[in-house]
Amino acid sequence: MAKTGLRIRNIKPAGAAVIGLIFLFFIYTGNYFSAHLAHGGDASNARPSAPQSRNLPDFISLAKKIGPSVVNIATTQVRKPARGMPSPFGGDQGSNDPWERFFGGQSPRSPQRQQGLGSGFIIDSDGTIVTNHHVVNGAEKIVVTLADGKSFDAKILGTDQRSDIAILKVDAQQKFTAAALGDSEQLEVGEWVMAIGNPFGLDHTVTTGIVSAKGRHIGAGPYDSFIQTDASINPGNSGGPLVNLRGEVVGINTAIFSQSGGNIGIGFAIPANVARELVPQLKDKGKVVRGYLGVTIQKLTGDIAASMGLNNESGALVADVAEGGPAERSGIKSGDVIVEFNGRTIKDSAELPLEVARVAPGKTVQVKILRDAKPSNIAVRIGEMKDSEVAAESPQGDFGMAVQPVTPAMAESLGLERADGLVVSSVRPGGAADQAGLRRGDVITEVNRRPVRDIADYKREMSRSENGKSILFLVKRDKASLFLALKP
Repeated sequence: MAKTGLRIRNIKPAGAAVIGLIFLFFIYTGNYFSAHLAHGGDASNARPSAPQSRNLPDFISLAKKIGPSVVNIATTQVRKPARGMPSPFGGDQGSNDPWERFFGGQSPRSPQRQQGLGSGFIIDSDGTIVTNHHVVNGAEKIVVTLADGKSFDAKILGTDQRSDIAILKVDAQQKFTAAALGDSEQLEVGEWVMAIGNPFGLDHTVTTGIVSAKGRHIGAGPYDSFIQTDASINPGNSGGPLVNLRGEVVGINTAIFSQSGGNIGIGFAIPANVARELVPQLKDKGKVVRGYLGVTIQKLTGDIAASMGLNNESGALVADVAEGGPAERSGIKSGDVIVEFNGRTIKDSAELPLEVARVAPGKTVQVKILRDAKPSNIAVRIGEMKDSEVAAESPQGDFGMAVQPVTPAMAESLGLERADGLVVSSVRPGGAADQAGLRRGDVITEVNRRPVRDIADYKREMSRSENGKSILFLVKRDKASLFLALKP
């Protein structure tokens, strides 16, 4: 048998340890070089890999892209003077104001010029700008400033309080950089977004965050369905754009939830798709024309659904039907549950006003209802929403609350003896009603010591209230009555 020349020896313990260490070294270095080269590294200057940053958003390019389209808005409005103290000789004291007599200058009761700050963004190269209604409401002078420092006077083309959207126009002999509107329906929770605006007068401030939630209803009115974001939004950001990573405007920053007045990571933006629908009307007509169904609706709770023999809480419960309105003419009744409108499923009562508003007056749509737990389809010819009819569906003013008539079914569920008064259906956080202590579910029975039984009574008594003077409400809460003073 031929020999190979190899000599097999027993390895000493020390030698075995050395060889073992050498073996482990080659295994380690082999794995390191393999991993490094797999990531495109050079073995000659290999270093431990750092966390990769190439997957993070390019916020620098995004800010450069959208920045020229963002404007800062400064407004000036005249605040009307309060009336002087009545003179014992009749009339108003007027110039007898001690402020003027002893200190000279302008009295606090003289007309005051008030400055306001906000944001906006250009949507057309001709100088058309989108912002919030509350940013420019009542302004006698509006000045917009671009990122390059150039300033221009602007005028209001149209404004809509219900959606809190306004359209401005700059007349200048130049082309402006316009931002593109994105599809807010395609936004995903957790998606990166950027906010740009004028918080506290700090022009063109850029902040970033994510989409925290969609379809938020915060009691701002019948048409609120906000995007929630944790991108830092503060006073002065109102009207500015919320932008996705493609540089498209997906929202209009409009509100924050805060107990201190500053950002705590909860901001709200109007979806861009709402603006896309309203901007053409605001540019052409100066206002928005909405569809009108003529119903008062309420949320379908689990208890109500169970009592009606329904399996779930989806839909909008019809609490009342406006006399002579489209719904009544078509046969919709109080107690019906609207589960589908114009081909769209209604999962929550807050969705119905949005869908109705989108329909052009005069159009006939199919409405699917549940009556006595049985489905039925009804054809309804949609009317036009009038200012006087807004209160019938969901009254919403500067007081930060919405009310609706108490129906017999609601009276029974609230433990009331009869269906009189108005129930508070929503309260905007931080609004006048919230500060006064009003809560959702309170039943208003008196306004300024006069009884209110329906919407007409409520509107009449509220209109009688003097500007700046507190309004006294008598409300029923949990079978108890209490007075609450609301200061506008």
